[in-house]
Amino acid sequence: MVFGRSERNKPVVEPVALKILVAGGFGVGKTTLVGAVSEIRPLRTEEDLSEVGRPVDDIGGVESKRTTTVAMDFGRITLREDLVLYLFGTPGQDRFWFLWDELAQGALGAVVLADTRRLEDCFAAVDYFERRAIPFAIAVNCFEGAQRHPADMIREALDLDPEVPVVLCDARDRSSAKDVLITVVEHAAKAAEARRATAPM
Repeated sequence: MVFGRSERNKPVVEPVALKILVAGGFGVGKTTLVGAVSEIRPLRTEEDLSEVGRPVDDIGGVESKRTTTVAMDFGRITLREDLVLYLFGTPGQDRFWFLWDELAQGALGAVVLADTRRLEDCFAAVDYFERRAIPFAIAVNCFEGAQRHPADMIREALDLDPEVPVVLCDARDRSSAKDVLITVVEHAAKAAEARRATAPM
């Protein structure tokens, strides 16, 4: 086998793999974000919405939605040569919340997607990550026709701690979704550093 000079002299880099959750309410764009940013074909566990689920799945504001995630979405993105993110999109409905504890194990951080037309739908995800001390960022998915609000107003409406990042994004756009993930990783790194600094010697 013939190796070029750059291959011979270049040290092998073992990438660090990190787990990020993508959470939020029903129909907020979790599957879309994972699909937009993943460098592999994302694994999706979507099923058609049915008449049986209609009484329990509130489709107010997302009447055109035809499918729902019933387990998780999975994707992968390489942010740098030495850093790979594994993305796990959580199901949005309350009836699938028993899966969250399994998905959250070992997570570095989380994205909580929000829709300003149904901001209350992300309260449960915010509470979940706050209770478990998992660093998270709010990513407001800017749907067409939805009113835009400043990040500070959204922070106040969600009663967030000052250090929690709030960013605006388009979940369909790879570059925008990638920026959200970078924000989460940076926030989680700062949170870990703060914990180390205050840990007893």
